[in-house]
Amino acid sequence: MAATVYFLLLLAFGYGALAIFLYFYQPRLLYLPGLPTRELVATPKQIGLEYQEIRITTQDDVALSGWFLPHQQPRATLLFLHGNAGNISHRLESLDIFHRLELAVLIIDYRGYGQSSGRPSEEGTYQDAAAALRYLGQRGVPPDQVVVFGRSLGAPIAAWLASREPVAALIVESAFASAPQIAAKLYPWLPVRWLTRFRYDTAGYAAKTSSPVLVIHSLEDEIIPFEQGRIVYDSLKGKSEFLELSGGHNDGFLVSGARYSNGIDRFLTAHVDH
Repeated sequence: MAATVYFLLLLAFGYGALAIFLYFYQPRLLYLPGLPTRELVATPKQIGLEYQEIRITTQDDVALSGWFLPHQQPRATLLFLHGNAGNISHRLESLDIFHRLELAVLIIDYRGYGQSSGRPSEEGTYQDAAAALRYLGQRGVPPDQVVVFGRSLGAPIAAWLASREPVAALIVESAFASAPQIAAKLYPWLPVRWLTRFRYDTAGYAAKTSSPVLVIHSLEDEIIPFEQGRIVYDSLKGKSEFLELSGGHNDGFLVSGARYSNGIDRFLTAHVDH
């Protein structure tokens, strides 16, 4: 009997210690700027694309690094908000696809990523996106000519921005519905809804936008389950479309090939082109 009680106490202690660890170390688990590296390992020049290195200062005085890729006859300008690992130099395939879709592109690294200063936080990433949109305005590109694109972690950031500004369109790819929802799905044995310090409410923010929305998700996504994308889509009230891909979380847009690029093209033709 004593051994059983001791075992149960030990188990409870371990469970509590794990919960405390997860609560306080969430930022290090969520933000992965050093995976694989913060160093810029390539540039658009290596795939034949013209680009400009840019610096943006946020309202809380954080210096962000990014690239602006012009297009001779852009149908719109795409603001690219990437996922939680790596930096802008790991997104060359996407930049090439967007260029072929006749989009000018602004891609930024969040604070603490790549060559950007500061440390990442939920509010900080929102401020980073807002600063990027203001930068485009300074270049003469108003919000109603901007397509905000967010992949994975970038999805709730993009949705937040689109809920506050009258952008031309919102595209979210490989999105989770909210941080508590995806945490509960991935760790059902932990009380994550109480432990989660982040909200990142993609579905809630997307539901508030008046802009057309394209939700993109792969049925084979091994990190963010397909149903998370459907939850985001089902929350929408206005003009919205769903594009189903094949392939994994990090390569679905490549594996799907023409289905991916043609799907985005159809959406832009229907809702953005004038």
